[in-house]
Amino acid sequence: MSKRYPGLVPLCAALGLMTAGPAAAADPIKLRVADSFPSGHYLTKLIIQPWMAEVTKRTNGAVTFEYFPSQQLGKAADMLTLTQTGVTNIGYVAPAYVSEKMPHSEAAMLPGSFETSCQGTMAYWKVAREGTIAAQDYAPNKIRLLVAVALPPYQILTVKNPVKTEQDIRGLKLRTTGGAQDLTVRTIGAVPVRMAAPDTYESLSRGTLDGVVFPLDSVVSYNVEKIVRYSTEGANFSSFIVAYSISDASWNALPADVRKVIQDVSQEIVPVACAAVDRQEAETKQKLVEAGVQFTPVSPEFRSKLDEMLKDVASKWAQGLDGRGRKGSAVLAEFRKAVAEQPAK
Repeated sequence: MSKRYPGLVPLCAALGLMTAGPAAAADPIKLRVADSFPSGHYLTKLIIQPWMAEVTKRTNGAVTFEYFPSQQLGKAADMLTLTQTGVTNIGYVAPAYVSEKMPHSEAAMLPGSFETSCQGTMAYWKVAREGTIAAQDYAPNKIRLLVAVALPPYQILTVKNPVKTEQDIRGLKLRTTGGAQDLTVRTIGAVPVRMAAPDTYESLSRGTLDGVVFPLDSVVSYNVEKIVRYSTEGANFSSFIVAYSISDASWNALPADVRKVIQDVSQEIVPVACAAVDRQEAETKQKLVEAGVQFTPVSPEFRSKLDEMLKDVASKWAQGLDGRGRKGSAVLAEFRKAVAEQPAK
């Protein structure tokens, strides 16, 4: 039995982990990690891959990971269930894809909520680990947040015509993540079409979508730049929380010193990852320009109109949640306070 990790052998049995032959002191804790991102996606390179490598390093190889990208274990919308049931120990549980079960997290996905990835990330990180979101979204679902990044403000990218005024948006079929983003898109006069990011390329190709509400990096990651021709610039149509969580069962089975390592690595990786996401935004824009995407800066007049149209989205979202017996207004106030405590740049 390992002196440093005395719970190693019983842990393997508790988690249903794979071992070759009889359990022995040298057997590592092998945790399954699953997501829906395509292999090589920039977010996996910035978040989960360095996180796994560092945890393995700091445990001297006692903890290793078996990684399943590209929806190998299931669709993005199924990741919560897959994590809860133990099909994977750690899953890419994006709150927007399960908004009916994690509705409070949408406070971080409302239009105009923050200016940069790091501002939104650190605010969400606080509220989702020790605040209302932790208590209302994570605890009831028996999962624990490990790492998270809020994506930069979303833009509207279209296939046929640029978006310069509110009239250009009306009636457009735009891909959304559901929940609060649906409300945002309807408010500006477009038609929300809810789907996971991996499905957008085919839908754009078939004409099922007129465009997407996306962060720029996702445009490249899902090859959407091959189809869209126009993008807004300087708008803030919402965001998205990329989050990896571990089931309570898997977490509680880990030795205390392993949990401490995981917590330390997570605390260090999150601010580094969001800073890298912010830096990459400008680089990605240049790639899109080179691919032929035309950027249209939001004019002062258009911005004023958008602000007027979207000013009540957050309050309507919060009131809707309150009306279902949840804590919409409370979490909105808490998240806004956390954002205000973070530097915008």
